[in-house]
Amino acid sequence: MSHPVIEAHNLGKRYRIRHQSSTHDRKLRHAVTRLFAQPWKIFAAAQAGKAEDFWALREVSLTVNEGAVLGIVGRNGAGKTTLLKLLSRITRPTEGRALLWGRVASLLEVGTGFHPELTGRENIFLNGSILGMTRAEVRKKFDAIVDFAGVENFIDTPVKRYSSGMYVRLAFAVAAHLEPEILLVDEVLAVGDLGFQRKCLGKMDEVAKGGRTVLFVSHNMASLRSLCQEGILLNDGQLVYSGSMESTIENYTNLYAAEAVGHTYQQQPAENPETKAELLAASICNAAGEPAATVNLTRPFSVAMTYRLNTAASHLIAVVEICDTVGTVVISTTDIDASDLHGKARPAGIYREKAFIPPLLLMPGAYSINAYVIIPKRERLVEQKQLLRFEIVDHDSHLSQITGVSRPGYISTPLQWEVNYAKS
Repeated sequence: MSHPVIEAHNLGKRYRIRHQSSTHDRKLRHAVTRLFAQPWKIFAAAQAGKAEDFWALREVSLTVNEGAVLGIVGRNGAGKTTLLKLLSRITRPTEGRALLWGRVASLLEVGTGFHPELTGRENIFLNGSILGMTRAEVRKKFDAIVDFAGVENFIDTPVKRYSSGMYVRLAFAVAAHLEPEILLVDEVLAVGDLGFQRKCLGKMDEVAKGGRTVLFVSHNMASLRSLCQEGILLNDGQLVYSGSMESTIENYTNLYAAEAVGHTYQQQPAENPETKAELLAASICNAAGEPAATVNLTRPFSVAMTYRLNTAASHLIAVVEICDTVGTVVISTTDIDASDLHGKARPAGIYREKAFIPPLLLMPGAYSINAYVIIPKRERLVEQKQLLRFEIVDHDSHLSQITGVSRPGYISTPLQWEVNYAKS
């Protein structure tokens, strides 16, 4: 039976934010004059400077058992990194306490724990000693660390000369291979290339299966789903949900759904436009061509957009991206997919376009729209992310009528099958 290796009780971290005085008061000449004329007023003003408390984390209590892989989600500024810094003893809590059993390795930013003047080899041994390992233990893991990081040609070079990618590869390799009982990993993996990210996820999975505990902060929901069984959701420094990783992600997306824009967008054209193009309107339209917040899975729908081109342009294309609830692009289409517009000059004026989405293409669920007007490889004239939100609902699909459920995944399109029967 597993036992707790991390216990946090009412953990909180407060910072004091001081606000500058007015621009007039900050002028050097004015300050020097007041210093000589009325020095006591300078002191009084300094004492009366405005300041306020900011709680980066407040009243967070959690228990993590041995061998658990815990995903931590929340918007930027929710307190995720602060929580990991408190658990790794990088900073002290303002209130509450955290108890950890076992060696802790943390990777919270590029090169955490590295000394820039030391070589890669020296930093490996330094980190090993910080974790309480002997030189013999580190030497046993040394070749595996260097091979994983792919920096064998630069292992005797000071790490201050490493690129950010090399830095993070070596830092992660050290953190994962020196056998800590607890591994804390922040979004720093986003620095690495795609191949290295896959290696990191595989290594964290291996670490977890070895009975060690992993706390993983990421905005990549696919990685969290594949790696983590449990999750917690932080919002404004407080723990607002704890449960399975899938339900945590669902609560995360629902939490911010209310802040999203609707299914229509309208903008008055500028009287004296400074841009080459401007988006005037956009909407989700149902099968009848009417603006709608929900569309039926078994009916076609369209994404309409109106933009004004203020100057003539060539090689222009309009792009519509349909994204899932966490911003991953599910499908992308452009107005040159089914036309011969590419390369032709488009005169200044107002353009009204529609992208038609066939029925039974995307699974039921919530989606958002990104809209662009671009000249490929040159410039983006219009860039609107999370412009619209809508939902696909399943009222009468063949599968739902038979089974009562929808098929999992993103794509709903039925595929061709061949069924042969042979009597035994």
